[in-house]
Amino acid sequence: MKKGIIALLSLAFVITGCASGPSLSTADHTQEWKALEKPLNFYLANDLGRNGYYDQKPIAETMGRMAETIDIEFVLAAGDVHHFEGVQSVSDPLWMTNYELVYSHPDLMIDWYPICGNHEYRSNTDAVVQYSSVSARWEMPAKYYTFVKEEDGVTVRVIMLDTTPMIDKYRGETEKYADASKSDYMEQLAWLDNVLSEADEDWVLAVGHHPIYAYTDKSESERTDLQQRLDPVLRKYGNVDMYLCGHIHTFQHIRKNGCDIDYVVNTSGSLSRDDVQTVDGTVFCSNKSGYSLITADSTELNLHMLDKDGNVLHTVKRTK
Repeated sequence: MKKGIIALLSLAFVITGCASGPSLSTADHTQEWKALEKPLNFYLANDLGRNGYYDQKPIAETMGRMAETIDIEFVLAAGDVHHFEGVQSVSDPLWMTNYELVYSHPDLMIDWYPICGNHEYRSNTDAVVQYSSVSARWEMPAKYYTFVKEEDGVTVRVIMLDTTPMIDKYRGETEKYADASKSDYMEQLAWLDNVLSEADEDWVLAVGHHPIYAYTDKSESERTDLQQRLDPVLRKYGNVDMYLCGHIHTFQHIRKNGCDIDYVVNTSGSLSRDDVQTVDGTVFCSNKSGYSLITADSTELNLHMLDKDGNVLHTVKRTK
C-alpha cells in the first residue's frame, strides 16, 4: 500500500537543506508557454540523477514553473533517474536526493512513468519497479508496459520499453549489469509486436532509454543491436509516430529515408555532453541540457525540445 510521503516533501526539503533558491533565469515565458498548450500535455525527462547538482535543480524548477502555466498530465522518465550505481532498495537515500526532493514543485506531484536505464541496471532493477508501492506518483507496473491517455477526444498510446537487455554489451557484462542477462528480450519484442498490432490510437509513442539512431562516441554495437532487434518491430505496422529515448545527453532529431518514424533523443535533465554532430538523417541536434514538452490534439502532435530556462530549441511536429 502506498505511503503518504508526498505530503511531507516540502517540509523535508527545507529541513535537509536540499532546497535551492530561484533559478537565475527570471524571464517571463508565460505567454510563450501558454501558446504551446493543447488538450493533452506531458513531459519527457531522463538522465536525471545527479543529487540535484549541475543543471538538475534549475531544470526541475523550470519544469515546475511551466506546469503552473500549462496543464501537465504526467511525466515520462526515460531511464537513468539514478546515475552511477542505481539503487539498492526502495529505501535507498538516492530516492530522496535524486528524485523526491528535487522534483518537489506542487505541479510535479503527478504521475511519473519510468523505465530503467543502463545505470539502474548496475544495481537492483526490481527495486525501481517496487518503488511504485512507496511513492504516490511513481507508476511503474513492470520493466516494460503500455498505457493510453485520453483528453478531449484525443488518444495517445505510450509504450515503455526496457532496452538494456536488448543490447549484448550489457548482457555480457554480468558482474556490472547482473540483471540484464536475466531478461528474455525476445519475449519483450513479441509483446511489443502484439501491442502494436492492435494500436489504433491517434498517436503512438515508443519510449526506450537507448537510441536506435544517434551521434555518440559510445559503442556502435548499442545502436546496431537495436537496429536489428527493436527497429523492425517499431516499423512493422506503420503506426509508431515517434521513438523517444535518452542516454546520449544531447538533443537529436533524426528521420531515416523510407521510414515515417521520428527518432528523438532527449537530452539530460542534469548534465549534458558538449560533443554532438550530425549523422545520416539528422534534422536537428544541440548540446544543451533540458527536457521536452509533448502536446497533442486529434490532428497535431508536437514535441518541443526545451533548454534549462524553458526556451524552445526545436519542435518535432506530426500532423494528420
